[in-house]
Amino acid sequence: MCAARASHLISNTLSLSDLTVKAAVAAVSSAIRASTPADSPTIVALFAERGMTGKFDSQYLTWKYWQPRGDWPGPRSFIVTGDNELIAHAAIVPGTCSWADGRLATLHVYDWAARAGTGAGVMLLKHVSRMTDALLAIGGGAETLRILPHVGFRLVGVATGYARPLYPMRIMRCGMTWKLLPRFARALRRRSVAAAPDWSWQARRLAAAEVSQISSVFPRPVGGLAVTERSVDLFRYLLSCPSFPMHLYAVERGSVVRGYFLLASVAGQARIADCWVQSEEPSDWQALILSAVEQAKRDSQAAEVVILASDPLLAGALKSCGFHARFQIPIQMRSTGHVPLPEGTLRVQMLDNDSPYIWEGRNVYWG
Repeated sequence: MCAARASHLISNTLSLSDLTVKAAVAAVSSAIRASTPADSPTIVALFAERGMTGKFDSQYLTWKYWQPRGDWPGPRSFIVTGDNELIAHAAIVPGTCSWADGRLATLHVYDWAARAGTGAGVMLLKHVSRMTDALLAIGGGAETLRILPHVGFRLVGVATGYARPLYPMRIMRCGMTWKLLPRFARALRRRSVAAAPDWSWQARRLAAAEVSQISSVFPRPVGGLAVTERSVDLFRYLLSCPSFPMHLYAVERGSVVRGYFLLASVAGQARIADCWVQSEEPSDWQALILSAVEQAKRDSQAAEVVILASDPLLAGALKSCGFHARFQIPIQMRSTGHVPLPEGTLRVQMLDNDSPYIWEGRNVYWG
């Protein structure tokens, strides 16, 4: 999979080409507000006008934008209107970043679309930035990556996309094409040398009512590592996704909960959307990842299992477990006030943007 395609899959982040003074002036007569389910048809029409593809049915959009979630009581979707027309939309993924001596609220912007020349992008960016300590951008298109440094974003890390084949024959469900044949052959070769699990570690699937059982092993900063925080309410919200199944697992050794992982089932992939184990031992991280692989094999639609890693401990575990690096994307942040950004390594996962549930309308493989 090419880096450009992978970047698009990972993040439908801001396209900031309208960040100009002229556009900002043109936006003065427009209005911005939180969207409602009644806006759904016009939001979808705007997406179509801007060439965006994916799943936009009302049930899915309601879950993404308007279903209440305990960890973020505010709105998560915003529109800009002008002359009684919708001219821009942006949604947010709320989060919190913490490290040894700091903590800040973050927002990642996605499903962004705006009509050219309206200045609506400026309005949305300014509006969203007032709601948080920092804006987070994971990946993005070529134009976005060119613009972000000029509007205050700075590089805070790099995320690598890793893939491990599960069932190579399923790749051919897309049809026998010259592009798929090399990927199929590569998947066959890599699957034959994949690492085996450590059966002393067991994964136990949790229902939404049981999420609190893993609260003691949520990510926390260690050494020079900055992490994105997790909460019981966040996982309960994700488990309610109506379109792409998500399953949360507690990982135990000797009947003691040591960590967890979240799997999302989307477009021929089992996506390890999030994972953590309370340990700095590489062997424990390897056991966690191999437990996730075993559960991913039960996904009847998955040809491969994929994950993002931005810290060396997880990256090393993935390599030892038969995963292969396929692309890299930048992690950038922009402070919206006087709150300092984290120093050192920033750990992000798919869960920190919308990539657990991105779908382009067809299967796209990383391997």
